[in-house]
Amino acid sequence: MAENVRTGKHPDFCPPVEEGVTLVFQDESGETVSLEFLGIVLLDGREYGFFMPVDEENPVLSSGEVIALEVLEVDDEGIPETFELVEDEAVAEAAYEKFQQVAKDMYQFA
Repeated sequence: MAENVRTGKHPDFCPPVEEGVTLVFQDESGETVSLEFLGIVLLDGREYGFFMPVDEENPVLSSGEVIALEVLEVDDEGIPETFELVEDEAVAEAAYEKFQQVAKDMYQFA
């Protein structure tokens, strides 16, 4: 097993299979953004993915702002396909608190 493969220790958390996994998203206006995948949290029957923006100033494996996206659709194998920004502040806060709880052994939170 490779050193950079992570394992989740909480049943409501799905970590990335390796560090530095980056996905490219496109918003409604056609702009693209690269986001580093940090993991998915299950909360109240919904799935929330957590990501960090990646660019020249914020490379992969750095620290910074965390973005919560709700998983809207999954493929036949259960892999998330469609995400939406969590705009409800209370939901985003609850999901982020859960993320901090279940990922505390993997990430340092300020």
